[in-house]
Amino acid sequence: MATDPKHDTFDYPTINPESGAGHPGHTTPEQDEKVVQMRKELEEEGFTENLDTLTLLRFLRARKFDIPLAKTMFTECEKWRKEFKVEDIVKDFVYVEKPKVFEYYPQYYHKIDKDGRPVYIEQLGKIDLAAMLKITTEERMIQNLVLEYERLADPRLPACSRKAGKLLETCCTIMDLKGVGVTSIPQAYGFLRRVSAISQNYYPERLGKLYIINAPWGFSGVFNMVKGFLDPVTVEKIHVLGGKYQTELLGQIPAENLPKLFGGSCECESGCELSDAGPWKDPQYQGPATAPTPTATAPPAATVEATATA
Repeated sequence: MATDPKHDTFDYPTINPESGAGHPGHTTPEQDEKVVQMRKELEEEGFTENLDTLTLLRFLRARKFDIPLAKTMFTECEKWRKEFKVEDIVKDFVYVEKPKVFEYYPQYYHKIDKDGRPVYIEQLGKIDLAAMLKITTEERMIQNLVLEYERLADPRLPACSRKAGKLLETCCTIMDLKGVGVTSIPQAYGFLRRVSAISQNYYPERLGKLYIINAPWGFSGVFNMVKGFLDPVTVEKIHVLGGKYQTELLGQIPAENLPKLFGGSCECESGCELSDAGPWKDPQYQGPATAPTPTATAPPAATVEATATA
């Protein structure tokens, strides 16, 4: 992978031999040049953060390597990060009400799939926004979502990459629609739309596979009509399943990593939805996402003297 010594200080694998075109290690010279050009333009405009190659490639892939479009997406993201105070959330936010909120909307990371990616689970059919707003606020729910996205980038994905011995940039998502009805989703539509916008606009290229399970009657037909408007790459990642989903799900996720609720064998002591179990909790895979900056050493005296007299 073409790297920049100033920004690319990764302390985990940065190449995945199985990833596709446009991914780190699988770029063309023209795509590498677009990374360099985009970084140069952003630096000239005063940007200093998140200019590493992995990040810029994600934004470029999200916009088909169109530099102006990718730059707009990146700059809008950086503006949002400052306005929403993302760094403060990562440092200070504590979601003390999480166990109670999860009774009405479980959404959590839990172990890894067979490719080594974090598994993310949402039980959308349980959502009860009115009940949740008696416990917390919509703003705090959004802050928790942002915190979990940031934790996906660090420490989850770096830890998973170390364990797998290859770069992992995406997660495997299970969206359970069991119980979704005419009253559950409409009441939360505004909240879900805001959540979706944050995901798409500010955390691009994080979806590896999406399994929509317990899809109600008619959902597949609707999706077949909608997918014609979606990017073919995205469509390939989405699997719409009914109630008999276990075989396909277990083909992607080891039984011992899949909660018993979904046909696996995992029963975490504290409950799978609150355990946050995964390589990111294992000391052998933990560590900072960036390597320590080498300590500068003084040049030999002869070199200094030669430079001074040149």
